[in-house]
Amino acid sequence: MTKEEIFSFFHDLAIVPVVAIEDADKAVPLAKAMIDGGIPCAEVTFRTAAAEQAIKNMVAAFPEMVVGAGTVINPELAEKAVNAGAKFIVSAGLNPDTVKWCNDHNVPVTPGVCTPSEIEQGLSMGLNVLKFFPAEASGGVNMLKNFGGPFKQVKFMTTGGISPANLADYAKASNVLAIGGSWMVKPDLINNCQWDEITRLCAEAVEKVQGLEIAHVGIYADSDDENDRTAAEFAKFGMTINKGKSSTFMDKTIELVPHQGRGAKGHIAYKCYDVDRTIAYLKKKGFTVDESSVQKDAKGTKIVYFNEHINGFAIHLTRG
Repeated sequence: MTKEEIFSFFHDLAIVPVVAIEDADKAVPLAKAMIDGGIPCAEVTFRTAAAEQAIKNMVAAFPEMVVGAGTVINPELAEKAVNAGAKFIVSAGLNPDTVKWCNDHNVPVTPGVCTPSEIEQGLSMGLNVLKFFPAEASGGVNMLKNFGGPFKQVKFMTTGGISPANLADYAKASNVLAIGGSWMVKPDLINNCQWDEITRLCAEAVEKVQGLEIAHVGIYADSDDENDRTAAEFAKFGMTINKGKSSTFMDKTIELVPHQGRGAKGHIAYKCYDVDRTIAYLKKKGFTVDESSVQKDAKGTKIVYFNEHINGFAIHLTRG
């Protein structure tokens, strides 16, 4: 995979588990548990003596899995990791020698930064994807918002203090490429071979970063008059009529459309944090994009319908 493909993969997946493994023999069942949970990716940290062999074991058993190395503090360790099969390199800080080795060998690298000066140093070395670490201790989502002003071209991999409790906050941030964390692959889960629990936690994390929530339900009418009558009936329940150019919204939850649209019975709109990311997520579940429906802006896809309907209702995504 090229650097661009790796980073695109990170964006679509959104979650990069940070794995500290003490027994390389557990690497293969761990990898399977993560894949079964929808995360075919791991950052295996060089905090343990088993890291190198664990990477080799994962890559050999699951060539399709994107396995990288973390806590890479020098070029020698980067070379060892890549020779073991690592497809990307992550470090806690920004070591120019490590970055140079990775750039020279065309290996994607995300060094850790937490200050504007470090970000500028990374940019000067040709990097526009950086690791924000330690995220929570360095200001968390509020700091990322501040970085978004002067560093609009930078995307961040965020790690440090992230858990299910604050995962959504990072997933909503427009300059977060992906989120690193260890809560779904904690050492005690690995040591105790709790593969089913790891699978469950991975699946839960992948679902949570989508931010899927019903935005509104669309109901079709045969004419403007019928649409107006329908609106008047809903208004009896205390709903506010918000009439637009092409449809009428009752509060923000029901859209009345004066003509037939996609879906025999109507449509259901789901909002999400990142439409392109959720498209990738739903494609794995069998949904296909109606290309004629795609609407984009500078941030990416903002509206899309799927070819598949649910009980006569068309399904579409909108950016939340």
